[in-house]
Amino acid sequence: DDEPTPTPTTARLLVTHASPDAPGVDLLLDNVKVNSAALEYPNNTGYLTVNSGSRNVKVNVTGTTTTVIDATLALATNKNYSVFAVDSVSKISAVVIEDNLAAPASGKAHIRFIHLSPNAPAVDVAVDGGAVVFGDYEFKEASEFTPLDAGTYDLEVRVAGTAVVALDLAPITLTAGKIYTVFAKGFLTGTGNAALGAEIITNN
Repeated sequence: DDEPTPTPTTARLLVTHASPDAPGVDLLLDNVKVNSAALEYPNNTGYLTVNSGSRNVKVNVTGTTTTVIDATLALATNKNYSVFAVDSVSKISAVVIEDNLAAPASGKAHIRFIHLSPNAPAVDVAVDGGAVVFGDYEFKEASEFTPLDAGTYDLEVRVAGTAVVALDLAPITLTAGKIYTVFAKGFLTGTGNAALGAEIITNN
């Protein structure tokens, strides 16, 4: 008898468009387009279930064969990954992070911070007028997922090591059991959609 076909092993991949001045993009996995509509800044695909192993990921300008990112990723079975297309369009590159989605303890949420504003200085993320939660992160640096009590937080982004507030964030409500990514986006002196700001991803 024929041997049964083994079930493919899988990983999960979340792709975020975080390049403030780049056009909408298509995502290709092993040269097969996987998004039905253009992925626009600063949106994400949500987690895609993909076969694990060595996979080629391309980011193309929507509707064209112009590739702005071409990366080969080693995706381990049952692991979760985030890929961020970052920097200005002339220097666009990929930041790849393995996501630890272990469940938070009772009454806790997990949150991480990623600095993805290309021309902003190193920053701290702190409670408004209070303690630093994530300290001294430079462009492309990411924190680990950090447990915080569930609740609503008023946070601000400061120039690292100072009391100078670069960005006052809208209140963020963290729900028990949930996992979040907050990333700094836009340009330091940007306007409109490219203005300095923050974006929240719910990872579970």
